[in-house]
Amino acid sequence: MKKTRKPGGGRKKLKPEYDAGKNLKEQLDAAVALYDSEMSLQAVGEELGLNPIKVRKLLITAGVYESDVAEKVQDTFEKYRETQDYKTALLSTVAALDLSKASVTSYLPYQKGVYFPSTASKEKISVGAERQRRYRAMKRWKADSTEENFWSVVLAYAGVKFKTYSGLPFTYEIKKGKNGEYTKELWIDRREKSKSLAWSSVLLALKNIKGEVVDRPKALGDIRGVTYIYGMFYRFGLIDVPDEIKEKMGHPKDRKK
Repeated sequence: MKKTRKPGGGRKKLKPEYDAGKNLKEQLDAAVALYDSEMSLQAVGEELGLNPIKVRKLLITAGVYESDVAEKVQDTFEKYRETQDYKTALLSTVAALDLSKASVTSYLPYQKGVYFPSTASKEKISVGAERQRRYRAMKRWKADSTEENFWSVVLAYAGVKFKTYSGLPFTYEIKKGKNGEYTKELWIDRREKSKSLAWSSVLLALKNIKGEVVDRPKALGDIRGVTYIYGMFYRFGLIDVPDEIKEKMGHPKDRKK
């Protein structure tokens, strides 16, 4: 009589104490810390006993490495990933950019499921991928300052923590309508209270930016919800604020979450 195999009763791990995910996380954290101290890829690799290509891949996974080649590879891959599985999207990217498979793979994060369409919910992507999404959206808008591209920036920053002129923290979310598309309305969430912010108000404030340093929210116009728009624009890097206000709002680069 054939014995029934017990669930999970497969081959035992040769090294039960080995945790690939944990080891990768430790390498990633170490690489980021060294890279943030302005060490080169080569220097980080020598410190960790890794080759520079693996160091770069770790940093890409963490979302802290940026280059024109990396961006082109990731954007191309993401485009194909919208309609193709991971392996097919990888091969399509190889063909489109005329690069080797190894080269394309070296510019993609370690987590296979990290790439989703730009409208995918943030719960489905890694922190590094979120950061890359925001970076690419802002870069596209700066290169071509259309309303559509700025909307992509606002979408990319949904759920990110901001601070108002007085230092109060807030986030915003953008909901989808019955047709499955995002509504042009931002829902500000602060201290268990939600307020709506119209997209037209954000655009009006954007047009009213005059000069690099904006002293106070009202300088962007007498607009409903301008105190939140002020915090958003500062985090986006579109405006600067007086030094004494930075103590309350912090520096955009210091708030990575």
